[in-house]
Amino acid sequence: MNSIALLRLFRILRIFTRYRLDQLLLAFPLPWFARLLLRLGPWRLRSAPRDLSRGARLRLACEDLGPVFVKFGQILSTRRDLLADDIALELARLQDKVPPFPAERARQRIEEQLGQSIDSVFSSFSDEPLASASVAQVHAARLHDGSEVVVKVIRPGIGQIIHQDMQWLFLAARLLQRVWVEGRRLRPVEVVSDYQNTIFDELDLYREAANASQLRRNFEDSPLLYIPKIYWDWSRHKVLVMERINGLPVTDMAGLLEQRTDMKKLAERGVEIFFTQVFRDSFFHADMHPGNIFVSRSHPWEPQYLAVDFGIVGSLTPEDQNYLARNLMAFFKRDYRQVAQLHIDSGWVPAHTRVNEFEAAIRSVCEPIFERPLKDISFGQLLLRLFQTARRFNMEVQPQLVLLQKTLLNIEGLGRQLYPELDLWTTGQPYLERWMRERAMPAHQLRHWQHQLEQVPALLHSARHALNNLPERQPPLVIRSGNTGLRVVGLLLVLLGASQLGGDPGVWTEAEPTSWLLLALGGWLILRRA
Repeated sequence: MNSIALLRLFRILRIFTRYRLDQLLLAFPLPWFARLLLRLGPWRLRSAPRDLSRGARLRLACEDLGPVFVKFGQILSTRRDLLADDIALELARLQDKVPPFPAERARQRIEEQLGQSIDSVFSSFSDEPLASASVAQVHAARLHDGSEVVVKVIRPGIGQIIHQDMQWLFLAARLLQRVWVEGRRLRPVEVVSDYQNTIFDELDLYREAANASQLRRNFEDSPLLYIPKIYWDWSRHKVLVMERINGLPVTDMAGLLEQRTDMKKLAERGVEIFFTQVFRDSFFHADMHPGNIFVSRSHPWEPQYLAVDFGIVGSLTPEDQNYLARNLMAFFKRDYRQVAQLHIDSGWVPAHTRVNEFEAAIRSVCEPIFERPLKDISFGQLLLRLFQTARRFNMEVQPQLVLLQKTLLNIEGLGRQLYPELDLWTTGQPYLERWMRERAMPAHQLRHWQHQLEQVPALLHSARHALNNLPERQPPLVIRSGNTGLRVVGLLLVLLGASQLGGDPGVWTEAEPTSWLLLALGGWLILRRA
């Protein structure tokens, strides 16, 4: 441990003491020795700020500790299954704004990355940054062909700061996992590990450029969302050059009303963008807070969103997509038993969970909420209550669902701000029903079968390899036409296909075509003549 790390530790402890964060930890069911340590520590000599709530104290502590803790607090604010509501709401107010670093250092980094002088790349470059955050800052510029662009530059020295702070976060997570009774199930070390991947990914602007390029391709010529163009010739790992957009901040209500924006359509299109990214593309912008969203100044009667900052994206597997869609439809129909069974089938809660008990717990959460008018129901808050209920049934952390939940909360909150009467249920249900119908159509199933057929040779090769590597004391099974080897392979395929069948009667899932294909192929291998 070097002197810089020790100084950082002393600063963390000083801020911990200033805001009396020990009082927050005492709210957890800690073992006696941990509670004794907290009660005997030097922080007990200082009284907590009387004019600040516990959530406000935690928020201010994160802001004092710097970028790593600010971003970690922002991510924690979406984990309402872990935090009390008052703390989560305060953490959601964390602002990722820091003083800019000198323009000379920005110019130096750009020239180092591009291997050319600023003047040879840009006809003009503004030393005054448009925005400054903890990881990077943004400058306006113009290329020699006249294109207006923004240049994003990674903050010098930020990598070393992040590396040091991550070590202390990991240490805290390991201690919490040992002394907190729910630490093993909630896996704080994995939460920190996922966060580490996220924040280090943000340091690689090539990755952000690739994310932006993918989203732009997904929404090419779309009236819903516009993604700025990436200038790959001038982009590097620490520098990103992107088309400059000209839109109104989505929070500029006065400007939106002045240009006569259709606010109802704008809010509904935000919901449609969410469902399109999650279900059609399985690739969604996971940092859609208001600071990253703008509205086009063109055709306000057909409003179009403009998005920036693509450092954090999420994706779902086909299995997660399927289970999520069926869960949402079950919610729409108030089929709580289906919701409980899907959580078990997907592995989100342990297989030994009693369905009846889980169903009753879900009903007790959802029924009071559904008694309100649909327009007054927050679907994001409903999911949060559901996750809090599932904690009692040992629901494990699902990183992909955390990002999805965060995005949904942002979209719903933004939509309600734009149009308070927004009914997310009415807007989202037709899209989900159409998506599920399209997945059951022959064209989609044919594409899926083709994909599965392409995997059959690899499956047969794996079966051949497994059979040829049986213990030597057993007679070797060589797969040739007409011998029992093919029948053994067929039996394996039948067992595999049968194991994948199941679920709800009458509900067609994407696993079923594969299962029937395996059963048919396995049966043919077993019954064929030598």
